[in-house]
Formats: sequence, structure tokens, C-alpha cells
Amino acid sequence: MLIPSIDLMEGKIVQLIQGSKKALETTDFEAWIERFSRYPLVQLIDLDAAMGKGSNRALVEQFATRLPCQVGGGIRSIEAGEDMLRAGARRIIIGSTLIRDGQIDRTFAEDLAGRCGCERLVFAVDSRGGKVAIGGWKQATELTPIEMMQALEPWCAAFLYTHIDTEGLMQGIPFDVVRNLRRATARQLIVAGGITSTAEIEQLDALGVDAVVGMAIYTGQVSA
Repeated sequence: MLIPSIDLMEGKIVQLIQGSKKALETTDFEAWIERFSRYPLVQLIDLDAAMGKGSNRALVEQFATRLPCQVGGGIRSIEAGEDMLRAGARRIIIGSTLIRDGQIDRTFAEDLAGRCGCERLVFAVDSRGGKVAIGGWKQATELTPIEMMQALEPWCAAFLYTHIDTEGLMQGIPFDVVRNLRRATARQLIVAGGITSTAEIEQLDALGVDAVVGMAIYTGQVSA
């Protein structure tokens, strides 16, 4: 399944290269809402909130009430997660707060699932150089993606894996990594990071993996 991505920064839809360099931006929100309305799921990320540099809450609500969105970025408490679900999100994406002092916080994950429901939780596993990165991809940990996924599997519906090393580069995602991740969990596996063609999306689908696509859609390389 193709899951289109909407990343918000400073009141605009943007696409970044490896989470830092801005490659494109637009404020033509209606065009993208209309274009993505036929998809069963859209990924919506508030990058400012994720980086602790503000919020695009009004825009998040605008998109989430009109498109079936899984929403992430700056959701750092159970209360914030519940609030986002009330605001229209179908599911919420939780990342950095699942790790405390370099360790996986199973208690927080369990409490979150108890309050919000496992079926509405997507746990983000962002990887740079084979290790999980948190805090807007700026802070490295010693955890591997597979360690994180296997520890947290009981409390979520899906894992969102982002391969930071190839994010936004339009060079494809490494399939050896994806295959290992697919074997590591029975949950829905969604991957992102440089996916660049319809053929690649179809290959991922054959593995039972869903694809989040941003840059390739906005640059016209993948039709959506």
C-alpha cells in the first residue's frame, strides 16, 4: 500500500533531505487534500513540533479532519496523544518518548496502549547508521531497530521505520534492511526513506510492507 506523506513546517507543506535540508515547499493545501483524498491512509507529520520549534496545530487539524491520517510530531505524553485522536487523527505516531535514558520505556508504551488503544498506535523507529535516532533525528542511541520493535510489539498496531540514511535522496530504500525488519515483527510494517518508484512500492507490497512516499510524489516521479 502506498501511504502519501504530508510534512508540515512553518505553516507550509515541505520535503526535507535527511530531516534537515529543505528541498521544496508549498502552501497549496487544497490541491494536496483533493489529490490524497482517495487513499485509505495518509501520513501527517508536524516537523516543527517534532523538533521542538513550535507547532502547526491548526493545519494538522485541517488535514486530519478531511483526510484519514496517522499523525505524528511532538506527541510526547498520553494526554497529547488522546488530544490528537480527539482532533481527528485515525492513529497517532509515537517515537522519541518510547526511549528514556537510552532504554526502551515499556511501561510508557503499556500505559499509552491502555489509554489510547493498541489499534490506534504507530510506533516510529527511525534509524541512522543502523541505530535508532530520536529527538528529531538529532540524538543517537545504542538501540537497534529490531531490538526496539521486538520489545514494543505488544502495544501497537504498526511500526513506522524510517531509513534516515536515504531519506529524501531519491535513491531507494535498502531491501536487505526491510526484509530483516519484516521477519522481526508480526505487526503492520510501514517504511520510509528514499522510496522512488512504483516498482519499488510494488516490491515492498510483495514483502507485506507498506510504503510512505513523499519526495517522489511531490517531484512527480511517483503518480499519486
